[in-house]
Amino acid sequence: MQDNHRHKGLRKKLIDELRQMGIFDERILSAFNAIPRHFFLDLAFLEKAYTNIAFQIGAGQTISHPYTVAFQTQLLELEKGEKVLEIGTGSGFQTCILCELGLRVFTVERQKELYLSSKEIINQFGFHPKQFYGDGYKGLDMYQPFDKVLITCGAPEIPKMLIQQMKIGGKMVVPVGEGESQLMQRVTKVSENEISIEEFGTFRFVPMLQNTTK
Repeated sequence: MQDNHRHKGLRKKLIDELRQMGIFDERILSAFNAIPRHFFLDLAFLEKAYTNIAFQIGAGQTISHPYTVAFQTQLLELEKGEKVLEIGTGSGFQTCILCELGLRVFTVERQKELYLSSKEIINQFGFHPKQFYGDGYKGLDMYQPFDKVLITCGAPEIPKMLIQQMKIGGKMVVPVGEGESQLMQRVTKVSENEISIEEFGTFRFVPMLQNTTK
């Protein structure tokens, strides 16, 4: 797939829009410029790839609004070299943004179709995150502890098992709620037995599901 001058111009417009919406971390905006979103979408959506809307990507899943991706990423307060667990690889777009930011990315996808397709496109960018097909609720215990955890699907509650896999001082960004919309929360692990929670408004995500590895 090509990345021509028109695509680059549309990407610049999107980045300007994200900046106006409150995305102030220039590293994230630069990553959005470096990773062409249209590469992750069906050709039928090519003309609208740089509008701030979500799209179906197969297996009943979506690629999130660009603003949602940028906002969740910004909430994590990432530092280069940190170890990040992503739950919900999806199309691989968010994964590539994290890789472009210089993070050590571990990502889990429960849909086999998306696990395979995202692996292929992420490799095309030359990134090498550790990708896993499995149950996101369980995380990746053998690779803990993580500096940051990013959940890109709606969880009915904060996943306790994933909190256990975070470092003290680590942060998780997770949309929480079982209805049509979820409340974006940032969870900081204060100690082994204490967390603090901040809330950042409502968003809409597909639900976080379990037990698909059999």
